[in-house]
Amino acid sequence: MIRGREMKEETRKLLELIKSQVDLEERDPHRLRWNFDQLYLSYPSTGPMKMRKEPDAPAPAYWIVTPDSSQEKVMLFFHGGLFSMGSTHSHQYLCQQLSQITGRSIFSVDYHLSPEHPFPRALEDGINSYHWLVEEGFPARDIVCTGISAGGNLALSTVLALKRMDENLPQAVVALSPLLDLSFPVVYQHLKDVKDWIDYHALHKLLDTYLQGQDPGNFLLSPVYGDLEGLPPIFLQAGSCELLLCDVKRFRDQAMEQEVKVNMEVWQDMFHAWQMFPTILAEAEQSLESVGKFVQDLVD
Repeated sequence: MIRGREMKEETRKLLELIKSQVDLEERDPHRLRWNFDQLYLSYPSTGPMKMRKEPDAPAPAYWIVTPDSSQEKVMLFFHGGLFSMGSTHSHQYLCQQLSQITGRSIFSVDYHLSPEHPFPRALEDGINSYHWLVEEGFPARDIVCTGISAGGNLALSTVLALKRMDENLPQAVVALSPLLDLSFPVVYQHLKDVKDWIDYHALHKLLDTYLQGQDPGNFLLSPVYGDLEGLPPIFLQAGSCELLLCDVKRFRDQAMEQEVKVNMEVWQDMFHAWQMFPTILAEAEQSLESVGKFVQDLVD
């Protein structure tokens, strides 16, 4: 489904600003992380929220709630940042929006980042965080695994790992601009419709620090290669100008072939992770509203 409007001047300017502020060729991971966080924190959302660190969680994690958040239903959230940057702090406004539109509490995991902590550390954080929520009394049917960018990868990889362990799976998965194939089989720089702030060479370089020699064909690294049969409903979003759109479509097609219920939206002229900017992009606000409708329509 194609949704949204043509790229406006303010959208082009925002895309250029992102490119200028987040230099993916930066060699210092600490500087790269600081620039990345500052970009997202420059566009705060409106509305009340409370953010509280969870001291007993197996990985650093925070609760983010809004006034009408359910205390019984939760979104297990994984931030974006190509596995090497990002945090709950930089994604707090997205979490606030998700809590507000879904009516759920958000449990956001600050998984360990590469290059200091390569695969499978982030995935282990995801699995352990899910187990902790279940042990704390949240049944699987009340958990939605959610993530954006690399976090979308972790949301799906966590569910695939749980399936392999023959455990109860969450109610659904929401993956926004997810990274689904870390082997990069397509020569992305030759795709004529791409207008994005990530490019093939920088992406490959950053993700090499996460892989560190691991086979990208491993389905726990690249969910597109997983056995998807029996997975819960999946909601996908990607932009029509996004570098990784083709991989999201491939995953959608494979999930449907394995009779997984999949809802995919392609938003016209949007770039990678545009959902982070709902205060300045109407398409971001509308796409998050679509997430809210999907989650609220889930049947227990």
